[in-house]
Amino acid sequence: MSATAAHAHSAPALDITRIRADFPLLSRSVHGKPLVYLDNANTSQKPAVVIEAVDTHYRLHNANVSRAVHQLGEEATLAYEGARDKLARFINAPSRNELVLTSGTTQAINLVAYSYALPQLKPGDAILTTLMEHHANIVPWQLVAQRSGATVKFAPIDERGELDVERYVAMLTPEVKLACVAQVSNVLGTVNPVREIARECARRGIPLLVDGSQAVPHRPVDVQALGCDFYAFTGHKMLGPTGTGALWAKRAHLDAMPPFFGGGDMIRQVRVDGTTFAEPPHKFEAGTPNIAGFVGLGAAVDYYHSLDLEAIHAWEQQLLSYATERLREVPGLRLFGEAAEKEPVISFLIEGTQSTDLATLLDLEGVAVRSGHHCAHPLMQHYGVPATLRASMAFYNTMEEIDVFVAALQKVRKLLM
Repeated sequence: MSATAAHAHSAPALDITRIRADFPLLSRSVHGKPLVYLDNANTSQKPAVVIEAVDTHYRLHNANVSRAVHQLGEEATLAYEGARDKLARFINAPSRNELVLTSGTTQAINLVAYSYALPQLKPGDAILTTLMEHHANIVPWQLVAQRSGATVKFAPIDERGELDVERYVAMLTPEVKLACVAQVSNVLGTVNPVREIARECARRGIPLLVDGSQAVPHRPVDVQALGCDFYAFTGHKMLGPTGTGALWAKRAHLDAMPPFFGGGDMIRQVRVDGTTFAEPPHKFEAGTPNIAGFVGLGAAVDYYHSLDLEAIHAWEQQLLSYATERLREVPGLRLFGEAAEKEPVISFLIEGTQSTDLATLLDLEGVAVRSGHHCAHPLMQHYGVPATLRASMAFYNTMEEIDVFVAALQKVRKLLM
């Protein structure tokens, strides 16, 4: 099917041409070729309104937050705390005070590992995660398990890249003190049934942490409807600046958790004989935060709301379907992850080639994709490969870009064979 035919079959509700004009970087060239950016699972591009929000903050409002009563300090604090409000509404958190602002998903999960899990873990306990997780949802659990004598268990996946939910539930045994799962796999695009998993965890009294890094950019998220206990996500994958993200957690957990970092702005009073801490979420936010970054992330949330989130999801599903169909035309191509429900992430290899060689030559054609293990070594080991090539799309991508990508892939494949 040509891109023209695909458009005629199901035209997007979004004005993609107008949207692309909002993203300055998409108009540049690479190696003399128009850029085709298909590395969105790694990081998304930023609309001009986000870039301008960061610039405006530094030009007009730059000051530290929560520390000064002068005009600039008040403006910076209002903008920073305003971003918290926007993010809380974006994921339908019950309260803004349940949203801890972090540098990203990695810090958010480490906060849960050290402030929630470690204080209660003991020898014989376990943490349950899955084989498809990003290292950020594996390594922190291994570290606290080593310190506490607990173990980390891994629920299996099948060859289609779908979680064995029945087995996952069966592994929710009494020694499991925390369960973890990615809502969407960063390698396979697989969408996991978080509501079902959360329901089974709740029946057993086991808290559930969800890595939402790859979900929030692609679909509406409602943490109350999901039923999880912790939800971590990253700003730079959802049009925002790097070094931003958040942890949502149920208030009862935040109240019980000790601080992970100590220092300024997370205290109520410091005395020589001890310290009392601020209320959540501020007791987990020591030091000067990435203020301008969160101002930009707030602008990113506003940009999402200026569009139709359901239309974004629908268009990305069309891109995924079309790209998958076109890639099947490439001789010797092996797809990894063909789950019934996916987000627009496609991992693959071509027989007789190396993923790094393919990615390097595709770059010379102006096509940006990711090669490597994608911070998912256990998943690579499951499939018996050291690495894959990954093409990941966003709502600002087009069918025509997919055609350019596949044509370039066919070209570089022949050069390597």
